[in-house]
Amino acid sequence: MRLFLKSSLLAVPLVSVSLFISSNTLADESPAAVPLYTESELIALINKNVHLQRVKADDCQLVQDIEARANKMALPSYQFLYGDMLAYNVCVERNVKLGVYYMRKSAEQGLAAALEQLGRYYDIGRLVQQDKAMAITYLREASAQGNLKAQLRLVKLFNDGYGSPRDFEDAYRWLFNAMVADKATHKKIENALTKLAQKMPDSVVERARLPM
Repeated sequence: MRLFLKSSLLAVPLVSVSLFISSNTLADESPAAVPLYTESELIALINKNVHLQRVKADDCQLVQDIEARANKMALPSYQFLYGDMLAYNVCVERNVKLGVYYMRKSAEQGLAAALEQLGRYYDIGRLVQQDKAMAITYLREASAQGNLKAQLRLVKLFNDGYGSPRDFEDAYRWLFNAMVADKATHKKIENALTKLAQKMPDSVVERARLPM
């Protein structure tokens, strides 16, 4: 009887140690918490067009936080991210209407990436019905903020016969003052400006070429 009690008492700490080791092993194996993106980090991801890849790479762990920052806090970068997630079925059920809604909310707050994207979508008819006038409206706002993709697309629309000549001077000025290192892009800008200048009086072109 004494031997039985003694062996039982010895077993208790052994079981405790076993449970402790087991729980520590599980803790080590659990996925590490993913830190939330700062606004500047997220905008950098958006500008590189890798924001959706990042959300997927983080195993969709931040969906609730992203939604809260888009919906409750109304942060424009998070509105844009959540809108893209909804539109392209990334970590959430696809809802194009709600996705475009959040893109517009972001654009209303002046996020250049959202303005450029909506302008591009209206230009080509992606997710929304093609509307060149609406495209120009969004692209003009993004261009004024220095978004090069928007500036190039805006000038192309003007060169293709869309828009008002009253907007040519600003569009020319913004693109003329863009600074790029890539030779192919530099040549593309040069060709676009040459074509647009043919639609403008010489005096207006000269004025548009003045330093900003």
